[in-house]
Amino acid sequence: MVNWLNRLTAGLKKSSDKLGGGIADIFNRRKIDAATLDDLEEALIAADIGYAAAAEIIKNFASRRADKDVSLPEIKQMLAENISIILKPCEKKLEFNAAVPNVVLMIGVNGAGKTTVIGKLAHKFKDKKVSLIAGDTFRAAAVEQLKIWGDRNHVRVFSGAPGCDAAGLCFDGLKEAAERQDDIVFIDTAGRLQNKVNLTEELKKIVRVVQKAIPDAPHHVLLCLDATTGQNALDQVKIFKEAAGVNGLIVNKLDGTAKGGVLVSVAHETKLPVYYIGVGEGIDDLAEFKADEFASSLLGI
Repeated sequence: MVNWLNRLTAGLKKSSDKLGGGIADIFNRRKIDAATLDDLEEALIAADIGYAAAAEIIKNFASRRADKDVSLPEIKQMLAENISIILKPCEKKLEFNAAVPNVVLMIGVNGAGKTTVIGKLAHKFKDKKVSLIAGDTFRAAAVEQLKIWGDRNHVRVFSGAPGCDAAGLCFDGLKEAAERQDDIVFIDTAGRLQNKVNLTEELKKIVRVVQKAIPDAPHHVLLCLDATTGQNALDQVKIFKEAAGVNGLIVNKLDGTAKGGVLVSVAHETKLPVYYIGVGEGIDDLAEFKADEFASSLLGI
């Protein structure tokens, strides 16, 4: 836990430096008044926390301070607590029911890190009988990457010929997984730009075919978000939820950006569970999302 907290704090340093630096500049200049609160709200928005979430945080902050003099560390602590209030409803554990197999469909735009996340999740659930389906049939590199993760985790990877029908591949892979009585099947999919209608239609087709193979599947439709995209992540959630029924999120690449606050915006606007967050390429750089830990690290405390 301590090691993860250290990685999380280090991973969010760009975001915490931007947000913390802005807050320090504001409160080093003057006392807390209406103008100061406006500036603080702007600092939160600049950190990609979003207009609606920032307004709620400032409202709660203003009501709690009650015109009392507070130090900069106290201000950061109060803001972290208000941010955690927004994040807490999204703190959920990824769980699987007794159905065999449990099907996890991983979706998202190009470069969000879906394949790597699947490999890391396969490692986390190594006590289960896990298999992977290489549903990104457009990129040979994606299939090879998934096979590397499969070898590393000693799990089966079901793949087909390059360019084959992704939906058909998923159907065949799930039928085999059911025969093998796998506990969990992770399905990788091609990276889809959310404004490409034909690609989102193909994703809808995959969902329909998965349901034919296993009637109550997919049990989890996880959208992998790249934190470096900032507020664009909200558009991705909206469109992918409509296309595939997204019911959970994984926020990745938090270490490569100063836009880590977008997770607060996404939580405030979507209320979807955030199961995991990623702060690096290492196999242990993906961990369950904890609201208090994230809020404190975002404020650099």
